[in-house]
Amino acid sequence: MKKQNKSMISMMHRLVEFCGKYKVPIRVSYLPGFIKGLVMKSPLMASFFLACDFMAGRMTKKSCLIYGLIILTCVILQAVMQNITDRLQSATGFKVFADKRMEMGDRFRKLTMGYFTEGNIGKVSSVLATDMNFIEENCMMVLEELVGLMISQGLMIAFMFFLSWQLGLTALACLLLVILFGNITTRISISHSMLKQKTAEKMTSAVLEFAEGIGIIKTFNLLGEKSKEVSESFEESSKNSIGFEMAYAPWWASVLISYGIVTALTLFVSGLLSSKGMMTNEYFLGMVLFAFDLFAPIKAYYGNIARLTVTDACLDRIESVFDKAEIVNEGKDTLMSAEDAARKGLPEISYQNVSFAYGNKEALHDISFDVQKGQMIALVGPSGGGKSTIANLLARFWDVKRGSIKIRGTDIRKVPVANLMDNISMVFQRVYLFQDSIYNNIAMGKTNATREEVIEVAKKARCYDFIMQLPDGFDTVIGEGGADLSGGEQQRISIARCMLKDAPIVILDEATASVDADNEHFIQEAISELCRGKTLIVIAHRLNTIRNASRIMVIKNGQIVESGTHEELLAKDGQYKNMVIRQNLSIKK
Repeated sequence: MKKQNKSMISMMHRLVEFCGKYKVPIRVSYLPGFIKGLVMKSPLMASFFLACDFMAGRMTKKSCLIYGLIILTCVILQAVMQNITDRLQSATGFKVFADKRMEMGDRFRKLTMGYFTEGNIGKVSSVLATDMNFIEENCMMVLEELVGLMISQGLMIAFMFFLSWQLGLTALACLLLVILFGNITTRISISHSMLKQKTAEKMTSAVLEFAEGIGIIKTFNLLGEKSKEVSESFEESSKNSIGFEMAYAPWWASVLISYGIVTALTLFVSGLLSSKGMMTNEYFLGMVLFAFDLFAPIKAYYGNIARLTVTDACLDRIESVFDKAEIVNEGKDTLMSAEDAARKGLPEISYQNVSFAYGNKEALHDISFDVQKGQMIALVGPSGGGKSTIANLLARFWDVKRGSIKIRGTDIRKVPVANLMDNISMVFQRVYLFQDSIYNNIAMGKTNATREEVIEVAKKARCYDFIMQLPDGFDTVIGEGGADLSGGEQQRISIARCMLKDAPIVILDEATASVDADNEHFIQEAISELCRGKTLIVIAHRLNTIRNASRIMVIKNGQIVESGTHEELLAKDGQYKNMVIRQNLSIKK
């Protein structure tokens, strides 16, 4: 079935199926919804029979009391059924999306880093903050309402047949006319709903980019240009919304007009039948009572078109995230201990003919090298050469296209990701700290750490002193991304976090590239503490920081072009030596 041909019932079914284990209480809610649908029109029917008794002279105090009790019972029963359906649907809806958010968070952990670097941040934000909220707050309670409306409409048509078969056929034909226009309106709404959601995604991306880059934007006096981009996204959203209304409004107007026409037509037919003696005066009065409420349920039913079609578009986007291929995590092997690997003569880390590409662009070609336990391997070379890619593949941010990476003889793809990451710590050039206390930011490295352990690693990472100068010490809550701290202070906290984790393999990705000389001194001391007894892979631009590396590899165009110690590479009179000379000249200047 094409998307444009979806019916409202199929969209309702899809929403229920999306709820997974919670779909049972939602389906159970159809029973009170059915009862509610039955009693919704019962007061009107009771009023009809009461009027019949009055016109026939059969009204008594007892009959008035009975009809009054019937109407009161129906009203109370309707309120009770509404409360039950709210508990079964609305409350369940909140549980559904609490679980879906957790499920999506778990899915994010398993996606490749490529998903987050391909411009999907706006989509992620829009799905979590807009799509899920919209369904949760607007649509879960609609299901029972729509079921009730369908039942009410069926009862109204059945009652028309009770009054007169000619009137029943007329009402049924009129209902089909309203449904015809309603289905056209549904298709129009469906065709625009996905466009509206995509526009909202683009707008979210533009706003996020503007907010995150506001410092650079101000520095280069680009407020006008970048504000224009955000304004254009707002204008596009407005244009699409107006376009939707322009396309939707005429057909919704046709639904309302047809509603008025069929109501008038039904009244005309009932009047004609009454004038010819084919309908009693009591029944004609009943028809007058019911006329303007006869097609109200189908009108209200299609009044929920926009909400339901937007919900369908939201589900498309939510499911598109869940459908993204994740890193295969089916490994069952366990990494052997460093001692066992040493006895068997296995290297701590081994890259064997590794090749990798970002899409169609090859980033690494046939990379092979071994790292022994306790060694420090430095990766140097021009930007874009593949240094960070080599390190990221070890942590399985992506998987290799060809070849293999092994730790102590075991292919990392055969090891559960959680087990792999227990053995690796990473210190990035760009540090991210969470909007939480400094204590919790450090304790992330070891969730069951004692306060004494956290304080001890803070001292080793040379961040204890500046932490204690903060208003609440370790309990000071820092801004998102560590905005309240300097770059060097953020870096030292991230190093303390890695120390607490105490993983045997450490990856340092240009950890001192963007800090001042004073902070570099403290960070170098912290790194020395972190790396004691560890196996290191270091990515560096400042060559003076890796002079003592066990081996230095020059990476260029995705290949290892030189490899050796500092002294060996200087003696080769190659690219490494040229890099050293250029840096020394730069320092002297």
